[in-house]
Amino acid sequence: MNQTMTRLAEEEHPNKAFGWAARDSSGVLSPFKFSRRATGEKDVAFKVLYCGICHSDLHMAKNEWGMSVYPLVPGHEIVGEVTEVGSKVQKFNVGDRVGVGCLVGSCHSCDSCKNNLENYCPKSVLTYGAEYHDGSITYGGYSDTMVADEHFIIRIPDNLPLDVAAPLLCAGITVYSPLRYYGLDKPGLHVGVVGLGGLGHVAVKFAKAMGAKVTVISTSPVKKKEALENLGADSFLVSRDQDQLQGASGTLDGIIDTVSAQHPLFPLLGLLKSHGKLVLVGAPEKPLELPVFPLLQGRKVVGGSMIGGMKETQEMIDFAAKHNVKPDIEVIAMEYVNTAMERLLKADVKYRFVIDIENTLKATTS
Repeated sequence: MNQTMTRLAEEEHPNKAFGWAARDSSGVLSPFKFSRRATGEKDVAFKVLYCGICHSDLHMAKNEWGMSVYPLVPGHEIVGEVTEVGSKVQKFNVGDRVGVGCLVGSCHSCDSCKNNLENYCPKSVLTYGAEYHDGSITYGGYSDTMVADEHFIIRIPDNLPLDVAAPLLCAGITVYSPLRYYGLDKPGLHVGVVGLGGLGHVAVKFAKAMGAKVTVISTSPVKKKEALENLGADSFLVSRDQDQLQGASGTLDGIIDTVSAQHPLFPLLGLLKSHGKLVLVGAPEKPLELPVFPLLQGRKVVGGSMIGGMKETQEMIDFAAKHNVKPDIEVIAMEYVNTAMERLLKADVKYRFVIDIENTLKATTS
């Protein structure tokens, strides 16, 4: 009798939710009431405490990628505390500290899924603005509650503060995964990081924690002090200074390129040793020009990487907790989100905004 009642409750009573949504391509966010799906037998429901702001949220709110569905509740750097678990959930209990990153679904049967690479599944489901298996549209973490299949839930270690854990679920795994996959995680290697923003500053911290020597490459000379003194980089190159580039020619084992604007690859390829790897994790809107001769002359490789699978994302969070890798964040109130988006557009943040959902979202409901 109780099991039947529980099942009916799961099916018939979706979870009321409150958040902020964009209604159109202006990208302006405002309060929004909606429903989460009822907590299914393999689902974990949790109270959202913090949610990071990713540059993708800005693109999606304004429909700059042409795939947005309105109303759109952004946010895929979501952390909080479990409030309910489905009857078949095995890994989580009420009260656990958890998070959800960029994905909430995949097919579980393709080669990518079988190899713990749900991020490359052709049927992967994004955390917001995508169609879920049941036909509903997913809503992100700029909201008070979250429900997801336990397979896509990440456990947050107790010694990692939740506010700094949030950006790791996107920015962190975006740079951790290529460092691991392309073999740039070995002590003593020399790794370059292009761009010192939300992704770049975390890449520096992970590479240093892995034992690499790190060189930051930036168009902005004013970031040198920040890179060397605050983030712990070993050296700094101004990418427009030909003398500096020439002096560092052939010194890097690999480069993590986080820049999402148009930029030349030729100078970066010159910095690589033979067999060096240039890995792109930014997403410029227009194609980049790829010079071939530098690749031939040193058997160099240009590759890419996009977030990571669930197993590797958990590994990344555990590594961050163990090695004290913490993004630099600015915690903001929910009401400040539109201003934060404007500042993000101007790269006016060091280095990730994180919304204090628990303490500021409920203030907007009155």
